[in-house]
Amino acid sequence: MSFRTSPGLPASPPSATDYVEDVSPGNGALPPRAWYATSDAMCLSLNGSWSFRLSPTADAQDDSFAAEGYEAGGWAEVQVPGHWVLQGHGAPIYTNHLYPFPVDPPRVPTENPTGDHLRRFDLPSDWPADGGTVLRFDGVESCARVWLNGTDLGEFKGSRLPHEFAVGHLLRPGGNVLAVRVHQWSAGSYLEDQDQWWLPGIFRDVTLLHRPAGSALDFFVHASYDHRAGLGTLRVDSDVDGRVLVPALDIDVETGTPVTVPVLPWTAETPRLYDGELVTEGERVPLRVGFRSVALEDGLIKVNGRAVLFKGVNRHEWHPEKGRALDPETMLADVLLMKRHNINAVRTSHYPPHPAFLDLCDEYGLWVIDECDLETHGFTEQAWRDNPADDTRWTPALLDRAARMVERDKNHPSVVIWSLGNEAGTGRGLTAMAEWIRGRDGARLIHYEGDIDCRDTDVYSRMYADHAEVERIGRHQDGGGLKRRQLPLILCEYGHAMGNGPGGIADYQRLFSSYDRLQGGFIWEWIDHGIKDERYGFAYGGDFGEELHDGNFVCDGLLFPDRTPSPGLVEYKKVIEPVRIDGGASSSASSPSEQGRERGSFGTVRVTNGYDFADLSALAFEWSYQVDGETVETGPLPVPALAPGESADLKLPTPPADPRGAEAQWTVRAVLAEETAWGPRGHVVAWTQLPVAEAVSARCAPSGAPLPGERVITLGPGTFDARTGALLTVGGVEVTGPRLDVWRAPTDNDNGASWQPAARYGPLWRTLGLHRMRHRLDGVELGEDALTVRTRVAPAAREAGLRTVYRWTSDGTRLRLTVSVAPEGHWKLPLPRLGVRLGLPGSADRVTWFGGGPGEGYPDTKSASMIGRWESTVDAMQTPYVRPQENGARPDVRWARIGGLRIEGDPSFWFTARRWTTEQLDAADHLPDLRPGDTVWVNLDHGQQGIGSQSCGPGALPRYQLRPAPAEFSFVFSEIQD
Repeated sequence: MSFRTSPGLPASPPSATDYVEDVSPGNGALPPRAWYATSDAMCLSLNGSWSFRLSPTADAQDDSFAAEGYEAGGWAEVQVPGHWVLQGHGAPIYTNHLYPFPVDPPRVPTENPTGDHLRRFDLPSDWPADGGTVLRFDGVESCARVWLNGTDLGEFKGSRLPHEFAVGHLLRPGGNVLAVRVHQWSAGSYLEDQDQWWLPGIFRDVTLLHRPAGSALDFFVHASYDHRAGLGTLRVDSDVDGRVLVPALDIDVETGTPVTVPVLPWTAETPRLYDGELVTEGERVPLRVGFRSVALEDGLIKVNGRAVLFKGVNRHEWHPEKGRALDPETMLADVLLMKRHNINAVRTSHYPPHPAFLDLCDEYGLWVIDECDLETHGFTEQAWRDNPADDTRWTPALLDRAARMVERDKNHPSVVIWSLGNEAGTGRGLTAMAEWIRGRDGARLIHYEGDIDCRDTDVYSRMYADHAEVERIGRHQDGGGLKRRQLPLILCEYGHAMGNGPGGIADYQRLFSSYDRLQGGFIWEWIDHGIKDERYGFAYGGDFGEELHDGNFVCDGLLFPDRTPSPGLVEYKKVIEPVRIDGGASSSASSPSEQGRERGSFGTVRVTNGYDFADLSALAFEWSYQVDGETVETGPLPVPALAPGESADLKLPTPPADPRGAEAQWTVRAVLAEETAWGPRGHVVAWTQLPVAEAVSARCAPSGAPLPGERVITLGPGTFDARTGALLTVGGVEVTGPRLDVWRAPTDNDNGASWQPAARYGPLWRTLGLHRMRHRLDGVELGEDALTVRTRVAPAAREAGLRTVYRWTSDGTRLRLTVSVAPEGHWKLPLPRLGVRLGLPGSADRVTWFGGGPGEGYPDTKSASMIGRWESTVDAMQTPYVRPQENGARPDVRWARIGGLRIEGDPSFWFTARRWTTEQLDAADHLPDLRPGDTVWVNLDHGQQGIGSQSCGPGALPRYQLRPAPAEFSFVFSEIQD
């Protein structure tokens, strides 16, 4: 059946808001050009408080508000830059890839929140009368129409891109009125389906720029580097004649004239910038010139003639209160955190960032993949039918977005690769973008992950490929066309940092280091996009009543929303550290820290420079020697200024103390020798630990029989329930349990993503019933020197179970518990955990332990776990994931003290303590849902299932899976006598 307009009815008249659904990029804006922050020309920021009116549809109000003399009485106030939905007007919407409106391109819903903005301003008294003036918007979502003093300037789309208008002829000394109408939905929204909050508003700067007569409208800094000769060639092209001055290089040449001089090159490790100026008749523009060359040579991405290894992150712009309206302090905080955590690269997912961020990348040193503001991911729901990327009607809009990115950012040495966008399918529009970019800037490479055959790109890029596939690619065994097989691979997204995790990144890094073709990757992603909220702490998808949403999938960063580093970031720092310190032999250990422990030839240490360009002259090395986790002596370790790739074997001093049966180890650190622009003196860049002697396992020889009573059995310092055999006290410390525990509150990576082909263990564990295990008592036996409790632990409705025996002995002052576990029935799944859980009085607060720390660690996330003595409160041991889940386990614990008890393990164990049960943790949706109880619950785990990154990637590798098998482990309990 079809529906047609009756021939007798007239066509609808043109609407004043037709531009909203026009596939063109807009009209009235000036051509794109280079962005720069300052010059000697005057500028006026129009940021600040604006009058604001919100309407439910695009045409609910006429444009009379833009007329001169309009009185905005009763209007609200909003801050610009800002998003109106974060300032009390409407609500945010989060979707991963589904469009939150019907897919009917280029049409959008009639319900289209529209914000009218008014800003009144006067020009400074010394504002020049000559020349022209440009009004610049650096970012508006998603479509804006602009008036100045009643004159319609035009409209534009392209939310994360700059747009400028010539306004000099309209300005007056005082009483200027700037009116901007912003629509949440437009045809441009179909091109902006990135995994993020939909947040309308004027969210980047609005600036008035004086353009003196004779000033450059645009210029292009070409600064290449010949690594063989050590020479840089500078040429600055400008649309007006002028001169280029670089005093430090004695450069004074006309624009358009190349000049070659000896220089120090720019790299992310050595970000050498030369201050210069572009001087034209009307303006002096500061330049920061970095000489470097990017090329695809020998199948590798090379900068200045050397292959680079990207140790990167994907970075959405985010602030928990301001959304994507970032201030300079927040941008600097991001860059400093990246540098301090050994990150050397950023992919600007999935749009160009605020241009000031790229200034910081130039200054502090970060490789940048600059990504175009393009994603049409929602068209996957209809097999990419009608996808704008392959519809030539949309090609002008795609080319406009590419041009505005390239022209704005072309003078940044940090930008080494242009990216066409993200998850926009394939098609003619993308090819047109690639061709245009190559014609405009042939000195950088082109990236686009969706181009699986690499027809338009210079890099083979993948998302979330598992370890086995990455290794096949590294070996050139991946198939594909000839061109693709000759290109390097980068994982533009991997290691999905959602909740607890990501796991397995050390295993990826070993592959990157083993195969030249693998040139690293970018963790997804930098920061959780939680919105600060009185109800939830931090809100995520669905918390604002969205009809369609993707829950906490928006919280998948290495930083918590308040920019506190997560354990994942600490892990990543360790995994990608640029200096390798070990005993010099090869190793099959599963993490860098374990490599060090396994390899130690106790008298020597091998230091290898893992930088691509920098030597080690900026670092100082130091050793310390620990006995049972306590440092007994420290000293410097002289290391030569090794060049990239070089190694040196160095002699350690004679161990300063005889451990005498205790555990002893070396810890060697590489630290900043002096304060740098991004880190203080002494900041730790890399470290390892090398074992010297292992401790003797905890001994507790049986020395007495259990004494039965009417209700209580006594064994050494312990009392037990005579009926059940359950432990009641150890000395004066009341204890609940311990008993076998296999459940953990599933992590986001346990639960996995619905599209994952592999088993998602979180839901399967719940289906099996591991969250509701039942404990059957089979017997309590009193022997000559032991109390034995026999049980079977199993879920209802299932045959599978765990035959569990608790055997208690005592030497008179201590209690030893030996737990024996034997699986019965058919087990198809790994276990979440295997250990015992016990309860202590709520007064238990301080924890001291000897083992891994200071933060949490799991089988595939404990590279950064350093063996030592650590102290914490119970509350501080909790990791505040935005959606509560399993967290806080300290690995490789030899002993722990808590609540008057000392607990020793044989072998070492995972230690977790919290003021709520695992079941309460599992039931919580937000952190405020967790309320401390009267008991501190302690888990002592013999084993833990690995973490993986299956929330959008592979699950835990087989060697990190906790498969049911017979197991035996022991703990020794004693009361601490103060």
